[in-house]
Amino acid sequence: MPDAIMYQEDMFVVLMPGLAEEFLTPAELLDRLMGLLGDRQDNLPRDLQRFSNLATQAQHLRDTGCELELAPGEAMQWYIVRLEK
Repeated sequence: MPDAIMYQEDMFVVLMPGLAEEFLTPAELLDRLMGLLGDRQDNLPRDLQRFSNLATQAQHLRDTGCELELAPGEAMQWYIVRLEK
């Protein structure tokens, strides 16, 4: 059975409030999420509280979510995209 296209992560498009869209590799998005989560360890989303390791928190969020609330009414969003030549 061929791999589902949704699991072929070429790049992510990242949307931040007030900024232009940005394309990041999976590793770059993981680094960005680690930076954001590192500042929020005392106020993590509920599904991330079970992970004690910052890298594991970020990877779980990247792989299972598509949004992180930055402030009330403002959220970072990311979506997998395939870039074809």
